[in-house]
Amino acid sequence: MQKPSSSVTGAPAAVVPATPAYQGVLPFVLGNALLGSIGVFVHEAQADPATLTWFRCALGLLGLTLWLVWRRPLRGLWRGLWVGWAALPWVLLLGGLMLTSWWLFFTAIQQVPTGVAVVLFHVQPLWVLLLGVWWLKETMPRQRVLSVLGAMAGLVLATGVAEGLAAPGGGQAPGYWQGVALCLVGALCTAVVTVVAKRLQALPVGTLAWWQCALGSVVLWVAPAEQGWPAWGASWAWLAGLGLIHTGLAYTLMYAGMARMPTTRVAVLQFAYPVVAIVVDWAYFQQALGALQLVGVLLMLGFIGVGERVARGRR
Repeated sequence: MQKPSSSVTGAPAAVVPATPAYQGVLPFVLGNALLGSIGVFVHEAQADPATLTWFRCALGLLGLTLWLVWRRPLRGLWRGLWVGWAALPWVLLLGGLMLTSWWLFFTAIQQVPTGVAVVLFHVQPLWVLLLGVWWLKETMPRQRVLSVLGAMAGLVLATGVAEGLAAPGGGQAPGYWQGVALCLVGALCTAVVTVVAKRLQALPVGTLAWWQCALGSVVLWVAPAEQGWPAWGASWAWLAGLGLIHTGLAYTLMYAGMARMPTTRVAVLQFAYPVVAIVVDWAYFQQALGALQLVGVLLMLGFIGVGERVARGRR
């Protein structure tokens, strides 16, 4: 299985480009930009996190299936999606971990700004490094050690802890640090997916995401059934957008872009996701990051990008 992207999407890494790399930049950046607006849809849908996750899975499954049918004849669809009995338990495990990360994300953005949540989910490469050292007994070059330390310093600033301590008598709103913790645990889930996926054989692009959505559609339908379906009207339109736009369409654009770009460029351009999320927070929710938080975001994303470039240069 190919290594998933370091975003919360769990998308597989890029395949070797067969066309000029610049042709993939626009669809990949557009897909990440769409993901950056997910907070608006979650806020307007007015549904609980489990229901949000089910709708994203069910309608995302529809969108991904249509895309896969378009890419290959219908007769060969199942043959391309079937992963084999040996890999199936691992694929279901990875799908379950990604579903957990989605649920954690939807829960977290009810307590912290979406831009902050997206930034914190982008510590996933740091978790991958630490898991590789602790679990896989990999060695970490000095450059990567420095990148981890720098990114962690940026993470501390990005969470707002420094500004919270400096605020007179205040600090962050109730539940804020619980939301931060949920983001970090969600990022850890996606990191475990990355580490486990390294040990499996490669899957066709989009297959892991399809199984993830299929698993969520089957398992999580009890959430809206037990807690009540959203009232018919605007909520369903926002929920439809969450599945069709932020899963089906966004993933399709990202896959199309990744197929035409080297992985080094993917690692850099995927940061369009947190940038757009921060802008949307400011424009739509009037939630701007403080000066130290912005410095922390730049430090964290910059050091993660340097660490990824160093690692790929060594490979």
